[in-house]
Amino acid sequence: MQQAIAVLDSGVGGLTVVREVMRQLPREKILYFGDTARTPYGPRPAEEIVRFTREIVDYLTQFQPKMIVIACNTATAVALEDIRSRVRIPVVGVINPGARAAIGRTKSGKIGVIGTEGTIKSGAYEQALRRLSPHIEVVSKACPHFVTLVEDGNFRSVETYETVNSSLLSLRASPIDCLILGCTHYPFLSDSISEVMGPRVSLISSAEETAREISTILHESNQLAGNDESPIHQFFCSGDSRKFQFIAQEWLGEQIRLTPVVWQVPHIGA
Repeated sequence: MQQAIAVLDSGVGGLTVVREVMRQLPREKILYFGDTARTPYGPRPAEEIVRFTREIVDYLTQFQPKMIVIACNTATAVALEDIRSRVRIPVVGVINPGARAAIGRTKSGKIGVIGTEGTIKSGAYEQALRRLSPHIEVVSKACPHFVTLVEDGNFRSVETYETVNSSLLSLRASPIDCLILGCTHYPFLSDSISEVMGPRVSLISSAEETAREISTILHESNQLAGNDESPIHQFFCSGDSRKFQFIAQEWLGEQIRLTPVVWQVPHIGA
């Protein structure tokens, strides 16, 4: 029960999931890996993303986590089933939880999805949404520049707003009432995205629903952390550790200041 929940992402985006896990499950230890040296994953070939995800999972399993969370939509789309076939612990992705949240929120049955090139090309969200509601209408749009803005820590500048505005221009004319932020980096830009899309469109992040799924799985397997001591989290990144730590501390805020954290830069891949 005191084993960690391992969370991996192409960079800092998975911190949106971590923040929600920390809020819902404050006793759980987090083991996070952000592949900041090789981000973004979106434009990469599927076989390369699978290889990167395998390398990270192989690295994290040495710490014997009780669960793996692939907090990257692109990696979830192309590598989730592969990873599930390779490990003996639960593996959770972020696409199905995001789809469930959107289905629960929409009133019109018209849902927008934005994500990386890889996620949108995979059609994973459309498939997940239509499994839940066959007659749902889905409008998808790749927004490849958003990840770079977030990885640079550029969340609220004029440049950010202009990039978001130009990227979402075509979606603004669509009759959607929900917009799935189909990349865990995108909630960092939610202020600009919300301003561009307007009040009639609800933004859907998979983080809250993913944390609920994690809680349910751990509860059903009797693996929820039971101690009252503050967990010691471990955060790894493969690139610039100072930039990663700055973004993590800004995003996680009070939640990360309440618990001890170990920051590490591992050697992984070629």
